Amino acid sequence: MAGKPAKNLSDKVKLSQLKALISVVATGSFSETALQLNVSQSTVSHSIAALEEALGVTIIHRGRQRASLTPVGTSIFQQAQQVLTLMEQMGQTATRARGTDGGLVRIAAFRSLASEILPGAIAYLHEHHPTIQVVITEFESTQDVIDALIEGKADLSMADLLQGNKFETFQIMDDPFIALLPPNRSDIRSQLTWDDLHKYPLITSSSDCCRVIRAHLQAAEPPIAVDYLIANDSTAVSMTRQGLGISLLPKLAAQPIPSEVITAQLPFEIARPLGISWLRDTLLTPATYAFLDTFKHLYAGAEKSSCSAQQKGGQWARLPVTSSSPVNV
Repeated sequence: MAGKPAKNLSDKVKLSQLKALISVVATGSFSETALQLNVSQSTVSHSIAALEEALGVTIIHRGRQRASLTPVGTSIFQQAQQVLTLMEQMGQTATRARGTDGGLVRIAAFRSLASEILPGAIAYLHEHHPTIQVVITEFESTQDVIDALIEGKADLSMADLLQGNKFETFQIMDDPFIALLPPNRSDIRSQLTWDDLHKYPLITSSSDCCRVIRAHLQAAEPPIAVDYLIANDSTAVSMTRQGLGISLLPKLAAQPIPSEVITAQLPFEIARPLGISWLRDTLLTPATYAFLDTFKHLYAGAEKSSCSAQQKGGQWARLPVTSSSPVNV
């Protein structure tokens, strides 16, 4: 066939022409291809002719009984199949990114929530959406969590409920502050008094989660000093285990509590509200919505939430921890 190859082949060859070629080879007939593609036979003939013109070679031998590939047409047919396969794969990749068939949820979390709450939620999520990936980054401060959301490094936060008009939130639980008593200290009762807090060395965390307890102690009459201000929750627990003082921590942050350490009630009730937060004006992906919906199903006794960016949830019971599928951290 006479013809001149196009200088820019991608501008000349169309996917509809490749689809017509695939169908003609499969059916051996221009008329059958027209029926399959729901077009006229002349449209099929024009598509094949235009493809041959663009390539500058004859691809289809037009026999009386059946259309067949020429030798060079055989190679071009195989390459056309590869192109259409790649196009289909591109579509599947986009579908996974848009939907819950795949997708990624990035979570900025406090350590206590990452270790005590998230594993059970991820296990449930993977039962229903096994291809969704969850990436968890742990932070110590609320400001670091906020920065991760604002800078686009996280889709959701699991920490103290974030305040302000920039955020949508729903509450998962109230995490009460408790006291941890050293082993073998029978002189300290499991229901502490204000005198106990004045009398014994106190240990608490310097992190944001314990700011409220430090403020409460300072507001007492007379003010109560903290003897050890520790950056890491587990270090505070270990110090109590060694008999160095009474640790005042949120219950979730104190986990895992050694068996020999005794828990006690404070002479006042303070709890930190924990939950999920996200930027108000952010368009959440279906995978992120699926993650949010997980909490609606797993937390019993909660005020029902649609897990949409328009609503807040209620106060939910603590989620049971189970072993989870692999998670990127």
